Amino acid sequence: MSEESTTVTHPFLDLAPLSAEHFAAVEDRVARLMNTSASQDVVIMQGEALLPLEGAIRGTAGPGTVALNVITGPYGQTFGDWLRDCGATVYDLAVPFHTAVTAEQVRAAFAEHPDIDFVSLVHAEAATGNTNPVAEIGAVVREHGALFYLDAVASIAAEPVLPDAWGVDLCVIGAQKAMGGPAGVSAVSVSERAWQRMAANPQAPRHSYLSLLDWKQRWIDGGRTALLHAPAQLEMLALEACVERIESEGLDALMARHASAAAATRAGTLALGGGLEPYVHEAKDAAPVATTLRAPAGTDARELVAKALAVDPVLPLVAGGGALAAEMIRVNHYGPQATRGVVQSSLAALGGALAEAGFAVDLEGARKAVAAAWV
Repeated sequence: MSEESTTVTHPFLDLAPLSAEHFAAVEDRVARLMNTSASQDVVIMQGEALLPLEGAIRGTAGPGTVALNVITGPYGQTFGDWLRDCGATVYDLAVPFHTAVTAEQVRAAFAEHPDIDFVSLVHAEAATGNTNPVAEIGAVVREHGALFYLDAVASIAAEPVLPDAWGVDLCVIGAQKAMGGPAGVSAVSVSERAWQRMAANPQAPRHSYLSLLDWKQRWIDGGRTALLHAPAQLEMLALEACVERIESEGLDALMARHASAAAATRAGTLALGGGLEPYVHEAKDAAPVATTLRAPAGTDARELVAKALAVDPVLPLVAGGGALAAEMIRVNHYGPQATRGVVQSSLAALGGALAEAGFAVDLEGARKAVAAAWV
């Protein structure tokens, strides 16, 4: 028997090294997707979106920061925790999860606390199904002169994300939702004044995996010729493939598909009946990436979801998190799952679970409503 071992090649393992030039090329394509100009730098971060979300706050916030933290879901609560941990003075602007914050509410917060110099906001909250009017809010923030931090992880590729036009200084995106890409890689666009805020902040992470300044000084200022560390190769290649797919479909077409999925889910839910209703009251406040539903009184959302998934375990249905677990159902119609078939199958499975629980539902009415609402 030969002593030589047989090496089996694998397409996911035996890959050529990812060069700095290749990394920069992917970064440029992501920057085009984010509609940024030369006034902002886009940095791809080698981790899930929580990495740049936390890094951006810790880089720009400190004991002298006075922050307005908008809470329309669980991520807003997390941002407030990080800001306080940095020593910032934080004023929370919380609104019910069934609605969106308004520019007028932000303006009122500035009037009450004129020393606010940092605003944190989530664009679309996939967890609660709402989306916030960033263009209008951005105009108010710009007028006040505060640094504007935006979580666009769920909204990118599902609805317009325009950091330059909206005056966003730190805009974080992730590939795993509407983009239909990998979860282990993310990106952030950074304005010049955000870089200046970081450089002047003695608490900003340096020589750290959380450090955006490291990427600025060692990657961007160095002409993007030498990477800080070995790149997450599989994730970078998956991100490149995901951007190629978006470019092939067209960003406008992709956003239209998400809008249709949201409108169809809402219309189908209302036609289905059985006590199931949209959690977000107004359609204009509903996120195109996911639709949240309120379970009928006397039912448990977790049980309804479990029964629906028993019929089809691949459906994008989950119960709400935390305190919302018993009352909220989320239909995640994003990326490849933003299709009429997925919406119809999701509502049919939920309708079956409701019928089993003794509720009267109109499955055919829901099917017709989905078809009519799909543009």
